[in-house]
Amino acid sequence: MSKPVFKTTKKGSYEDYTLEFEEGEIIFKEGDIGYEMYVIQEGEVEIFNTIDGQEHRLVTLEKGDFFGEMSLLEDLPRTASARALTKCKLIKIDSTTFDQMIKHNPEIAVRMMRKFSRRLRKMDKALRELLEHQGKPSKDIHLQQLEKSQVFHLRGKERLVHLETDMEFHLSAKPVTLIGRKDPVTGIIPDIDLSPVDVKRSISRQHAVIYRKPDGKFFLEEKIGAMNGTFIKNVRIQTGVPVEIKDGDEIAFGLVKLIFRT
Repeated sequence: MSKPVFKTTKKGSYEDYTLEFEEGEIIFKEGDIGYEMYVIQEGEVEIFNTIDGQEHRLVTLEKGDFFGEMSLLEDLPRTASARALTKCKLIKIDSTTFDQMIKHNPEIAVRMMRKFSRRLRKMDKALRELLEHQGKPSKDIHLQQLEKSQVFHLRGKERLVHLETDMEFHLSAKPVTLIGRKDPVTGIIPDIDLSPVDVKRSISRQHAVIYRKPDGKFFLEEKIGAMNGTFIKNVRIQTGVPVEIKDGDEIAFGLVKLIFRT
């Protein structure tokens, strides 16, 4: 059974209602009425649907991720079930503490907005494709999707080399390369996913971008909401201010150190 633990935060006067769940324990079920959301402090949680008696996993969430926010915002029944994949600790956020949570955890607010924005884009894209391809053979649709996927996977020769493992992460051939970690909450996958080398999860989901300029120069910019800082040659850069980077520069995203190579 879950064990409630009351804890006062250092950043605010309100109390976080912390719950502990054992591996395999159900946090809530599809169809339940919910008036709270959850933020994962420790462990992993899976979100799943049950269709015709069979479970279908939708996403696996980890430390720092949140879920259940739709019931909190809209007072609607849960659209999926949540279960602890490992022993985990969750912060339960109800409507009375939601505003304070947003103030003290700006990254969660930013990611929540990105999640809603991505949902709207997906719905808009699906509607446009439906209208565009009405009456067209399925073969034409398949070819167009293939062309899009080929463009998406184009990458440049420039790369970030991890100092400890020598793993290489190539920049996108596009003018902008997003750097961070895959976000299962929003479904956003950065051009460079540093999850394999970020064992302490010090990098934000959308941490920084590298701009490729027509004159061959490259600029690094830390995104708003990024945690644990971004450093060029051990000097922390200012959020939202592009800084030129050159071949051989050491760059640190959080605790992960890499070398920029062209």
